[in-house]
Amino acid sequence: MISILIPTYNYNTLPLVEELNRQAVSEGIEFEIIVTDDASPQNETTKINNRINQIPNCRFDRNEANLGRGQNRNSLIQKAKYDWVLLMDCDTFPKKDNFIRTYVESLQSQNGVAFFGGIIYYDNKPKDEEMLRWVFGKSREEIPLQKRLSNPYHYALISNILVKKEVILSHPFDSKIYNYGYEDIVFILGLKRERISIEHIENPAYHLNLENSAIFLEKFHHSLQNLKQVLDQGIINTEDTALTRVYSKLKRLHLVGTAALLFKIFKKITTKNLLSKNPSLFLFDLYRLGYFCLINS
Repeated sequence: MISILIPTYNYNTLPLVEELNRQAVSEGIEFEIIVTDDASPQNETTKINNRINQIPNCRFDRNEANLGRGQNRNSLIQKAKYDWVLLMDCDTFPKKDNFIRTYVESLQSQNGVAFFGGIIYYDNKPKDEEMLRWVFGKSREEIPLQKRLSNPYHYALISNILVKKEVILSHPFDSKIYNYGYEDIVFILGLKRERISIEHIENPAYHLNLENSAIFLEKFHHSLQNLKQVLDQGIINTEDTALTRVYSKLKRLHLVGTAALLFKIFKKITTKNLLSKNPSLFLFDLYRLGYFCLINS
C-alpha cells in the first residue's frame, strides 16, 4: 500500500522509523520503510541507523558514492514496491499518533494523487545560535491549512508528502540538483505545469533539526547557486519565485551590479544581524537577493 521513503545524511533516523513503523503496524496496512544514507561518513550514527534493518518491513541502505539530493530521492523511488510513496525528511517527526491513519484515510476517501500534510516547529525558542533557522521555519514553512489551501503549489514541500508512485516516476527529481535547495520547488513546479493537483490536509510533522545559523546561511548560498543553475537552464522561469521576479526587475533596470555592490558593502553588518538572537527575515530576504545578484553579475 505505502512505501515510506526517507533520505538521510549523517542523521539518527532510528526514532522516526520506529514511530512510523509502530503507527503503520497498528493500522494493519501493507507498508515498507526505506532509509537511504547518501554516503555520509561511517560513524556512530551509521551504527545506530543500521539497527533499522532489525525492524520488520524496514531497511537501511547506504550509498557507496554521494548521489546528491535529487538523485538520492530518485533512487529511493526506484526501490519502492508499493503504489503510494510517503516522502519524509530524516529530521521530521509526526505530531500525532494517527499520522499514518490520516494519510491512509485521505487516499481512500479522496481522488487526489498527492497529499501534503504540513510542517510545523516547536513554539519554544531554540538556542541563540539556532534562531535564524527557527524564525525562517516558523514564518515561511509553518503555514496554517487554510492559507495553504489558498495557494496549494506555493505552500507545498516535499518533506511530508504522500504521492502516487507513478506521478514521481513520470516527474522525477532533477538529478543535477546536488546540494541543498530548490529541488522541492522544481518538483512542485513540474506538477503545476502538468496540472497535477496537490491536496492539502491537516497532518503535520515537526521539523526537528535546527542548524547553527552560520551553517544555515551557508546552505542558502548553495541553494541560490542551484537557483541560478535551474534558471540559466530554463528549468524554471523568472516568474516562478518571488526572488527571481525581483531579480528580473533589477536586471531590466540594469541594477544587478549595483545590488551586488551593495550586498558586498553591507554583508558584514547584515550577517551580524542574521547570526544574532533576533534575526530579521527582511534583512535575510535582502541578503539572499544581494547574493543572487552577486553570483549573476
